[in-house]
Amino acid sequence: MFPLQFLGKLITILHSGATPSQIAGGFILGMIIGLTPFWSLHNLLVLLLIIILNVNIAIAIASTALFSLFAYLLDPLFHSFGYFLLVDLSFMQGIYMTLYNIPIIALSRFNNTVVMGSLVTSLILLIPVFIMVKNGVIKYRENVLARFEKLKVVKAIKGTKIYGWYAKYAEWRA
Repeated sequence: MFPLQFLGKLITILHSGATPSQIAGGFILGMIIGLTPFWSLHNLLVLLLIIILNVNIAIAIASTALFSLFAYLLDPLFHSFGYFLLVDLSFMQGIYMTLYNIPIIALSRFNNTVVMGSLVTSLILLIPVFIMVKNGVIKYRENVLARFEKLKVVKAIKGTKIYGWYAKYAEWRA
């Protein structure tokens, strides 16, 4: 039943008044939390961004859950990439040493290969995924939602008094 409920909530969000940028913003912030190990300092900053910025929180939570499933499968790749960034790039050693001596930065666990690899990967994916999700929401609303609104069943439901009351209630509540 859970996948059907998830799909229903996703469709509700896509039909909501949230802008495509709000949905995409929530998606990418959830992606960062989902791809990286949860107990890291940068995830606290991302959670603060979710709260401060006007993004869709439900999509951020769903995106976190979705990307967390894939993160465990991708951990060996994140480890290899993080190892490359931390060890193989020898010219960065001085910078890493300086950063590690700053107490708050040391708490970020940037010296962990999986944390470094997954964080840099999620930062690389940030802009392309944002653009993809935003364009996907726009295309969905232009094509699928427009067809959905034209269905006779939908028009019949929207013509009832109960739906009229619900619409007034939803407008009043907003």
